[in-house]
Parts: sequence; C-alpha cells; structure tokens
Amino acid sequence: MEIFKFKKIRKFLYKSTEVLGLFIAISLLIGLIFGPETPVFGNVLSNFSEVMNLFGENGLLALASLIIIFAILKK
Repeated sequence: MEIFKFKKIRKFLYKSTEVLGLFIAISLLIGLIFGPETPVFGNVLSNFSEVMNLFGENGLLALASLIIIFAILKK
C-alpha cells in the first residue's frame, strides 16, 4: 500500500497546469484586446512583456523559444 498516490498527485498537477495555462492565455488575449488599462488582465500583459524583454531585445525570438520548449514538454 502506497502512502502517497503519485498517479493522483501527478494527474492533479497536470490538470491544474492546464487550467493555469488557459487562464494565462485568456488573460493575455483580454489584455491585448482591451489594453493595459484593464484592471486585472492589463497587469498580466505588462508583466508578460517585461518577462519577454528580460529574455532579450528581440522578444519574438524569446516567444518562439518558449513555444518550442512548451511543445517539447507537452510530449
């Protein structure tokens, strides 16, 4: 008998990451549509752009890298 149910924990973490990923995607989309003045979602957009600027001057390259990394992790 296992003390921890690792399959259940892994399934919970996987589902929670899916939900958080969807929330971030929706937040970015709403921030892009309504601008950075949107009360909650505008902050997500400004924070995301700051993170992109940290990766380098060319934020598009950083975004492409993140997409590739997430695609590899999804497998």
